[in-house]
Amino acid sequence: MLIRNATIYTAVAPEPFVGDVRVCNGKILAVGPNLEAPGEPVVDATGLNLYPGFVEAHGHIGLDGYGVGFEGKDYNEMNDPLVPQLRAIDGIEPRDPALLQAAQGGVTTLCTGPGSANVLGGTFAAIKTVGIRVDDMLLKADAAMKCAFGENPKRCYREKGISTRMTTAGKLREMLLRAKDYRRRMEEGRDPAFDIKLEALLPVLTGEMPLKAHAHQLNDLFTAIRIAKEFDVKLTLEHCTEGHLAPELLAAEGYPMAVGPSLTHASKFELRNKTFETPGALARAGGHVSIITDSPVIPQQYLPLCAGLAIRSGMDPYAALRAITICPAEHIGVADRVGSIEVGKDADLVLCRGNVMDVESEIQCVLIEGCAVPGLPLCPRGGEKN
Repeated sequence: MLIRNATIYTAVAPEPFVGDVRVCNGKILAVGPNLEAPGEPVVDATGLNLYPGFVEAHGHIGLDGYGVGFEGKDYNEMNDPLVPQLRAIDGIEPRDPALLQAAQGGVTTLCTGPGSANVLGGTFAAIKTVGIRVDDMLLKADAAMKCAFGENPKRCYREKGISTRMTTAGKLREMLLRAKDYRRRMEEGRDPAFDIKLEALLPVLTGEMPLKAHAHQLNDLFTAIRIAKEFDVKLTLEHCTEGHLAPELLAAEGYPMAVGPSLTHASKFELRNKTFETPGALARAGGHVSIITDSPVIPQQYLPLCAGLAIRSGMDPYAALRAITICPAEHIGVADRVGSIEVGKDADLVLCRGNVMDVESEIQCVLIEGCAVPGLPLCPRGGEKN
C-alpha cells in the first residue's frame, strides 16, 4: 500500500515532514514526497501524523493475565530466588486482551518477561503485539537476563535467606562466579556436570545477552553497574526511579536506561522520589533513555501518554518520541527492524489525528508488518493482522 501525504515523524530526524510511505511485503519500501505505486491501495493521510510503531523496553504483559487472578500470573517464580533458566516465551499468552489493547494504542513491539521477585528471574522476549502463536511473534526469544535489586527480592524471600541488599548482590555474584567457572571448565575440556542454571547464564558472560537490572533506588543502580563492570557483562538499567538525583553520573556510564512506571502511587519506600522529570533529566545529561509503562502497572496503550507527561515535566519532545521508539528498540537489541520510519525496516506504523502524545489525539490506524490492527477507524485494504 501507499500512505500518502502524511506528516511523518521518523524518530531519527528532529523535524517532521509531509510525504509518503510505501509498504510492500511487510517492509518499508520507500519514504519521500510524491511516491508512485500504480495499482496498490492508497491511504489518504492528509492531516494525519505518521509515527513508527511504539516500542516498550520493559513490561510483563502477556504474563499477567488481563481480568484474571492467580491462574493468569506467570511472571514471578516464588519458590527459588535464582531461576535464570526460565524463559518468558514459555509463559506468554498471545490471546491476552491486553496485547490487542496495546496494539490498538500504537505499541507494536515490546519486551516482556519475569518480574522482580527473584535475584535472577529468567529471560525476557522481544515480541510483536499481535499474533496467535508466540513463536511467530518473536523478534528475539532471549533478549535479556532479568536480575533484581532493592526491596522486592528482600520482601519476597525474607523467609528464605534474603534480608539485605548485600545478600541480593552476593547471590548474584555467586551465580556469575559459578557460571564463569563452569564456562572455564568447558573451555578446558573438563566437561563439568550439566547445570541448566549455569547454562542459561553463559550468553550473559559471552556478551550475547545483557543483564536487565531492576533498580529504583540510586544506590541499587550503582550496585548493578558495579557488578556489571566486575564481570565485564552488558547491562541495561530498568526503572531508574531516582535517576534524576544523579543524571550526569548515570549518563556518563553509558548504559541504556528505561524509566518508569511514573504514573502510579509511590507504593513503597524506594519509589518516594518518583517523578516524570526523570527521563528528561537523564536525556539532557546525554543518557540513552526509554520511557516504560512496566505494563500492566500502567496499561500498555498509555505509553505515548507517559511520553506526553514527560514533556509536560520538561523533556524535549523529540527526545520523548525517541524514548518510545528508536531508543527502546536499541535498548532491547531490535533496532535493525523497528523503532523508526526508515527504508528496509518492518512496516510497523501508527497513523494519528493530532499529536499522539496528547490526550486528545485519536489513533486512526496501526500497521504491524504492513497489516492493519483490527478495531480502529481507518483500516486499509490488504488484510488485518490476526
